[in-house]
Amino acid sequence: MENWSVDEVCNWLRQRNLGELVPKFREEEVSGAALLALNDRMVQQLVKKIGHQAVLMDLINKYQQQKSGLGSVTYCCETASPKFPEVISGKNLKSFFARYKTLQWTSSYALPDFPYDVKCILAEKKCPEHSMRIRIIEFLQADMTKYLEGSLYPNSQQYNIVVSALLQAYPFLDEDGNGFLLWKRALKDRFKYVRRPIEDDEQVLRNKCKFGHRRGQIRKSSFAENKPGDVQVQGEEEPVHLEGSAMGVHIKWLKREYMKTQRNWKEVDNRMNVTTEIRRKMISDKAPLKDILRLFPFLRCPYQLFREFQLLTHMDIYKKIVEILEIYSENILSLYVVRNNPINIMLQENLKRHTEEDILKYMKTTAACLLLPDVFGDDSSLFAAVNEEVKVVTPVLEVKNPFNVNSCEFALYIEREELAQLDDCTMALAALVAAFHVFDIPCPKRIHRTLNFLESLVFEVRSP
Repeated sequence: MENWSVDEVCNWLRQRNLGELVPKFREEEVSGAALLALNDRMVQQLVKKIGHQAVLMDLINKYQQQKSGLGSVTYCCETASPKFPEVISGKNLKSFFARYKTLQWTSSYALPDFPYDVKCILAEKKCPEHSMRIRIIEFLQADMTKYLEGSLYPNSQQYNIVVSALLQAYPFLDEDGNGFLLWKRALKDRFKYVRRPIEDDEQVLRNKCKFGHRRGQIRKSSFAENKPGDVQVQGEEEPVHLEGSAMGVHIKWLKREYMKTQRNWKEVDNRMNVTTEIRRKMISDKAPLKDILRLFPFLRCPYQLFREFQLLTHMDIYKKIVEILEIYSENILSLYVVRNNPINIMLQENLKRHTEEDILKYMKTTAACLLLPDVFGDDSSLFAAVNEEVKVVTPVLEVKNPFNVNSCEFALYIEREELAQLDDCTMALAALVAAFHVFDIPCPKRIHRTLNFLESLVFEVRSP
């Protein structure tokens, strides 16, 4: 490897599913000798993705270990703990080294030196925001990979060690006593994400055959295939693969409760909390919306939709939308760009028929809400269908008779199907914004500026 040219290094990267790194390595003229001389800081500058950093360092370290021979291994055999009295030979040699390495790893693990911005957040002793939690998990995953000499398959004990070390060092991360499971799940998910680019690797394929592909998880490809032992929660039609019978019991209860007129909302909240993980997993795996709603029908209720949004963002979307419309309604209606808009003309005609202050305010707020896309030059058909049939698949509002207090109707549609009926324009706008986040739906470009304006105010990112 020391005598390799830049081209040979690039071919070596491609063979190990690191083809994304080739352009940068060519640009920096990394030859074989330069590759072996890379340290952690150089790798971080060359490679953006932490998963690729870990894999690259693992490959370099393995080559250097092979080159240096088996001297250190022999020493380990001679000085191994007497806790393993059996004879080290033949069949049990591999298992002996595996156990020895686990013990060594356990006794020596220490948390990594987090970057400066992470240290600052942790020094405040407050639970970090979602983006910072991701940063912490990324560094823990990269650090574990180094300790495991490049392996991307930690065992349960090793996950427990790392998460315990994190919570012992920063007890405030143990939110309501449930932090251990949440951090462990996030760390396991990060390793799964890092393993994705190497799915065709020979070792990965062997592991899949040995341990079972996606065992105990929701299947992406089909929600209609049943196997012995799977939990069936959809009657006789389409079973879904869930983790354990207890989860199936919760989901069956939610489906039955949804059909009732009088609902136990406190228990609904509790069971929605219990099933959060599998629900978010389905959504992140792009399960069909109809399957998600069949299992979790309460997402059709505005209250639960807002509650799910708050779970993901720690923001009260309805309260924020009320504040936004109160602040900006008059300004929107006074803009020249909307003066001749059909919505504004309809508003002016209806204002003449009423004198009650509450009704006038209601109609102005409704008009300001519906005029938002026109203010930003967006496609209003992707925002609301006013007295028209819904024609788009992305989240959109259906609005009928918007200025008639007695017969106005608001509804949220996704994939041309009604998701929820809504009381007024404020609730409708909040539901529209929440739906994009809750169901992880990309925002269409032709409505991007309008939603970006709303989200910047909801998340207090900047002053528009």
